[in-house]
Amino acid sequence: MQKLNCIVVEDEPLAAEIVSEYIEQTPFLHLVKCCSDAFDARETLRTRQVDVMFLDINMPKLTGLEFLRSISKPPKVIITSAYHEYGIDGFDLQVVDYLLKPIEYERFNAAVQKLMLPVHLTTTVPASGIVNENANIRPYYFFTVNKRSVKIYLDEIQYFESLKDSVTIYTAEKKYNTHYQLGELESILHAKNFLRIHRSFLVSIDKIDSFSAAEVEISGRSVPIGRSHKELVMEVLAQKTT
Repeated sequence: MQKLNCIVVEDEPLAAEIVSEYIEQTPFLHLVKCCSDAFDARETLRTRQVDVMFLDINMPKLTGLEFLRSISKPPKVIITSAYHEYGIDGFDLQVVDYLLKPIEYERFNAAVQKLMLPVHLTTTVPASGIVNENANIRPYYFFTVNKRSVKIYLDEIQYFESLKDSVTIYTAEKKYNTHYQLGELESILHAKNFLRIHRSFLVSIDKIDSFSAAEVEISGRSVPIGRSHKELVMEVLAQKTT
């Protein structure tokens, strides 16, 4: 497995040392450099291949959030902070996770496992290498199924069902068993036509054939709406009927 190149952007030596040690303990991560401020990090991003940035928020001269907003094409980012109140700002910037100090390795490991989720949204490209802007471009993800990366087009997915320690992906023709957390899939697909309607179900909105206050129907199967999700689900689906 190719390792992900990481930098730690942290002005506190002890905090930087802890995150660095965690990176070194993680087989698929490789520490490139510890940067003491945003300016050092900017130069490192310019000169090195960086896949992941562990970014502190409260730093001198330029805060972590200000720095992140200034980068046109940032790597994947995991925020490290002693302050929980910046969480919403971080996720608005599409960070992978938000770690509160002091950081335990178990929590660190849970965060970095998200880096191994299906690849970012991509598009199919003709053999010529040129994308026709008027062509019907279909987004897809590579999901790990039985130790293989399997391409599944998002417009073929009907719903995801969480079953204990795995998630099953249902399409009209097949079903695939994967080892992801449903919440992790929700976080990367919520803006791409998918809606969490139950603690065990994430559904494709445009595959819903009918719905009531208690359930939705997809290809003849009734999928329950959880009580804690009902208000949001009804609001989203009501918008689709207007």
